[in-house]
Amino acid sequence: MTPPPLTQALDALRAATWVDLTHTFHDGIPHSPAFEPESRSVVSSIGQAADGSLTGFLSHEYRHVGQWGTHVDPPAHFVPGLRHQDEIPVEEMILPLVVLDITAQAERDPDYVVSDADLADWETRNGRVPAGSFVALRTGWSARWPSQQLMLNADADGVCHFPGWSRSVLTTLFEHRGVTACGHETTDTDPGIAVSRGDSALERYVLGTDHYQIELLANLDQLPETGALIIATWPKALHGSGFPARVFAIHQKD
Repeated sequence: MTPPPLTQALDALRAATWVDLTHTFHDGIPHSPAFEPESRSVVSSIGQAADGSLTGFLSHEYRHVGQWGTHVDPPAHFVPGLRHQDEIPVEEMILPLVVLDITAQAERDPDYVVSDADLADWETRNGRVPAGSFVALRTGWSARWPSQQLMLNADADGVCHFPGWSRSVLTTLFEHRGVTACGHETTDTDPGIAVSRGDSALERYVLGTDHYQIELLANLDQLPETGALIIATWPKALHGSGFPARVFAIHQKD
């Protein structure tokens, strides 16, 4: 008997390469200076009875902001009236993945922002960015994890220097290519210099299009520029404004 089509699809996925794009989170990880670190306490623990059998169970209470570790920012995070995290349908959580790689540029200039030429070069090699895709900006910045100092890369005046998106590329992706979501390795959509002066215009733009983004992605260096699938999911908190996400990608073995 021929297996059902979905079973065949699952077999094909299991034979592919799986890459975890999520940083492990805990109290000391890099985060926005506006946030307090995570705190965690044991609510109940596993004990041992007199006869040697185990009793009870282990459970923790976690306290952290929604934007903690690798996390989702739903539109409502910046724009009242747009979708919260529970209102994003599961159909938007598995998407074709596009990886824009500006690692070399960011190594030369930590303030680099992705350019129209970078996007044009990608499309010359791979064809037009497909509608309904997730576009991830690879900068090499996740290699600095888990150092807060290296991730923020602040100078003596406290100005952060890390790469980011540009308005022109984001406009092309969301308004002319019809992508569904985007993500990056840094703590913010906007480059560090802008963030340091309180400017979050690019994040406000992305979320204002009623699309979500994922911040603090990991392991993008293990993925091809095109051809992979990304799966991004998170808890379904009613009217949630963001939450740690579990994100991974699947691509065919070379």
